Amino acid sequence: MDKPKHIVIAGGGTAGWMAANYFAHKWQSDVVKVTLVESPDIGIIGVGEGSTPTLKRFFHELGIHDSDWMVRCNATYKVSIQFNDWSPASGVDSYRHPFISQTDTFTQRAFEVNCRTRRLGLDTHVKGEDFLINGVLAQQNKAPLTPDNFPFRMEYGYHFDSALLGSYLRDLAVSRNVNHVSANITDVVLHENGDIQQLITDKGNIEGDFFIDCTGFSSKLLQQTLGVRFNSYSDNLFNDSAVVLPTDVQSTISVETQSTALRNGWCWTIPLQSRTGNGYVYSSAHCSSDEAEVELRQFLGLTNSDVDARHLKMKVGQVEKHWYRNCLALGLSQGFIEPLEATALHLVQICIEHFADLYEKGQFTNAQQHDFNTFAKERFDRVRDYIVAHYKLNTRDDSEYWRDNRNNTNLSPSLMKILQCWFNREDLSEEIKRQNIGMHWDSVSWHCLLAGYGAFPALAANQPGKGDLYTEQNVAQFVQGCALNFKTHEDVLKR
Repeated sequence: MDKPKHIVIAGGGTAGWMAANYFAHKWQSDVVKVTLVESPDIGIIGVGEGSTPTLKRFFHELGIHDSDWMVRCNATYKVSIQFNDWSPASGVDSYRHPFISQTDTFTQRAFEVNCRTRRLGLDTHVKGEDFLINGVLAQQNKAPLTPDNFPFRMEYGYHFDSALLGSYLRDLAVSRNVNHVSANITDVVLHENGDIQQLITDKGNIEGDFFIDCTGFSSKLLQQTLGVRFNSYSDNLFNDSAVVLPTDVQSTISVETQSTALRNGWCWTIPLQSRTGNGYVYSSAHCSSDEAEVELRQFLGLTNSDVDARHLKMKVGQVEKHWYRNCLALGLSQGFIEPLEATALHLVQICIEHFADLYEKGQFTNAQQHDFNTFAKERFDRVRDYIVAHYKLNTRDDSEYWRDNRNNTNLSPSLMKILQCWFNREDLSEEIKRQNIGMHWDSVSWHCLLAGYGAFPALAANQPGKGDLYTEQNVAQFVQGCALNFKTHEDVLKR
């Protein structure tokens, strides 16, 4: 290249600043120059947010240590999500979906075999959190940090204030030579061939070779200017709204997110070092915003509180093409799948990384655009399937909302095959391999979900009294022994 490519990121927030940092890390400024344009008048949503373990990998690649950012962002460690009251008719009050770590290679087969044996009618132990190290740490409220002599890699996520994380990443990017422009975008100018030429702002015009749309649900570049269609998931994911209320910091700060089913949706509980984030995600077709706020206040014990609630709308689905012409959408501009499994930043991150690899592979042209769009669509669709399964499998009967979700037949062929495999007592891990979808949600995660809902037939009348690998392989002794190496969350946060 005669001169560096100029990538212009429209919009800040966590997605924009993650992209800016990654590009600045991956490419020298004589190869790619990065400018981020951020409006001083548009705030970040800034609720308590959780991540998957991919964020740990992102920070590691950028040379960011937990001690560098966690205190500044009121962050805590996250090893699991606990789901409460999603399947009461099955007799399961709650279950956990722990992040899968290296020690689990010794126990996950026992868990999966027990699940299949239980589907055949034998009484086996099928509580996933008892087989998986992060499930045990969640029960003991221990942080996932290992001593130097612990030979296995741990996977974990975080809880954090998303507005503060955006600010931290902004300062980091600026220190790494990203050009930060504080201005309002008033117009977008196109070349004759239809590509974006420049952004018109109230502080001047900004030309670029490639543009990243991080302007949120409005998608000012990709959807509004370039006319890329948005494909809604509303036919199988009903939730489109949320109401948010903070509460005081927990007396003992948990290492897991709580997801509690309510009448017309579910409530997240996210423990930060400064406060607790709470939000009710619901379907506006099934209840009003006022009704949702009343229910959330009742759940939190804030009926008479004067703390203001914030109401949010969600646009659930994904764009037809994530990369079109010389523009890539990231974050809310490209799509959104409700926050049930904390996938928002996960999808942003993997799209940033994959785009950067393909853009460079294609000599900084659109040569790899089709491959990227195929990748991104598949990732969004498979994450959607896993989320849809949570609703399809529910056994609640307290509202039309839950009955409508259970009776919903708008399922993808992939999800239908997974459910058929499970209920036909076939090998689910082999089905996931056959579909080649383990990179989205692996076999252990699917087993946690399906077993967690108690999706099993009645027990057989005659029990052989053997075949429970949890007991026969002394799984409890192994996992509990591993857990002895970890300190409490409280002790780690005090350091």
